[in-house]
Amino acid sequence: MAVRTPDPDPNERDDDGSHDPLRGLGSMSSQGSSGNPAWLTDVELAEARRRIPMLYVEAIPVRTDGMGAVTEVGVLLRATPMGEITRTIVSGRVRYGETVRDALFRHLENDLGPMAFPLLPPQPTPFTVAEYFPIPGVSAFHDDRQHAVSLAFVVPVTGTCEPRQDALEVTWMSPEEAASESLAAEMEGGRSTLLRLALASVGSLR
Repeated sequence: MAVRTPDPDPNERDDDGSHDPLRGLGSMSSQGSSGNPAWLTDVELAEARRRIPMLYVEAIPVRTDGMGAVTEVGVLLRATPMGEITRTIVSGRVRYGETVRDALFRHLENDLGPMAFPLLPPQPTPFTVAEYFPIPGVSAFHDDRQHAVSLAFVVPVTGTCEPRQDALEVTWMSPEEAASESLAAEMEGGRSTLLRLALASVGSLR
């Protein structure tokens, strides 16, 4: 199943609900960019995806015990633009002029809600770099829209998660459940492999 990371609508507001400070700058005239040079119209995005790799961040939210060991893994239930229901993780593009940390925080807040309280160090370090290709079989990861390079992180969260946008719910499961074949069958684009790599990176893959 191909990965379908949502693309937020820039027409009225930023995807965190705040006013876009770049609105009105630049000279893009086609609908979708709204004069914001950090945004691409649908046509420009399709052209960029055809010519260059896109940079993403992905996050596996976890809960830990007092010793820092992972006790639960958060997996999202998401509705795709094609009307499919699938299991996935926090994911999204890095914007022009945005730091990786800021992009990571933004997508965590978008998917898990403002009260999730993710614990992000000043300079987060990815546990792996995942390469998504539009041609199946090039790597373990597949996205039929584009070639994407994703920096993947394990992120402890300490607050209450209230999924929003197209994230329907977050299911907290044990590391063993998260690594199961039954969950892998529900996940998209090879992200079950990414989830196992995340668990291995924190010593939770048995």
